[in-house]
Amino acid sequence: MHVLITGGAGFVGSHLAEALLQRGQHVTIIDDLSTGRMENFAHIRAFPHFRFAIETIMNEAVMDRLVSECDMIYHLASAVGVELIVNRPVEVIERCIMGSEIVLKIANRYKKKVLITSTSEVYGKSSKVPFNEDDDRILGPTTKSRWSYSCSKAIDEFLALAYLKEKGLPVVIVRLFNTVGPRQTGQYGMVVPRFVQAAMRNRPIRVYGDGTQSRCFGYVGDVVNAMIALANHPEAVGQIFNIGSNEEITIMDLARKVKALTGSQSEIVNVPYEEAYEQGFEDMARRVPDLTKIKKLIGYAPKTNLDDIIVRVRDYFAEQTRNGNSTETNGQFTSHVYEQSPPLL
Repeated sequence: MHVLITGGAGFVGSHLAEALLQRGQHVTIIDDLSTGRMENFAHIRAFPHFRFAIETIMNEAVMDRLVSECDMIYHLASAVGVELIVNRPVEVIERCIMGSEIVLKIANRYKKKVLITSTSEVYGKSSKVPFNEDDDRILGPTTKSRWSYSCSKAIDEFLALAYLKEKGLPVVIVRLFNTVGPRQTGQYGMVVPRFVQAAMRNRPIRVYGDGTQSRCFGYVGDVVNAMIALANHPEAVGQIFNIGSNEEITIMDLARKVKALTGSQSEIVNVPYEEAYEQGFEDMARRVPDLTKIKKLIGYAPKTNLDDIIVRVRDYFAEQTRNGNSTETNGQFTSHVYEQSPPLL
């Protein structure tokens, strides 16, 4: 099978590409490197059936060629991180909605199956936990840019299901909860790498808000294996699935755990949301997935606990430091526009 991964130079995308290559599949990734990094897939460039295109999915001529050559698509290209969502809302909305529109339109042209990655953000600030795939969504006002990502990804889901209903395009939708592991950076606000890097440098561990908000952190290896299983399961078509862990922890307790597992002398400090993000920022109090549906279909259960995840992230950053490698991107948009087709490297 020949697989196309949009956003394949990102954290999750690079792990997905590696897992598929190890299964003997042909993999092509497309990424504009706006938040992804070439370093994320440097170790898999030697695979004989791996190709990559440095390009935006907004280039329809490029996407047409890549989609025509593949058997299925994993659509991961999207904005990432609360800081990016708050500070660059136009980019977030356009990249989510317009990018997905192009992917689905061209996929339908060639009738290629698409797995769409959505997010737990679609549940909004609902207090009904754990979140079930059929639950109602509760969102804040449109004056709060915090909720633009949630709405944009919900539109992606609506559009994907509309293509299935109206045009018969096979689609699978996965809602990823907090996914962490090696190669993830804290540049756009991801909490685990941000805490771990601060702790390893004995710098203050900055907890936004009062720290009572809780999250569940799933290991990227468990998550991509579930994505692959769902993509290959015929009964997953037309369905939405939560993927993540249901091991819940408050952010304050997460900071304490990171400090202990890194042997850090860091001080844990609270930072008001207004200082971290913007005035009037609204957060989700709890974010816990109901995993009943995915367990029933593919037997999914998270295998990696939070302690092991933190240790693996710690060891990754330690290795990067020893090798003198940077673990941050420069945050600049990089696009190489090709009129007809990209050089596949």
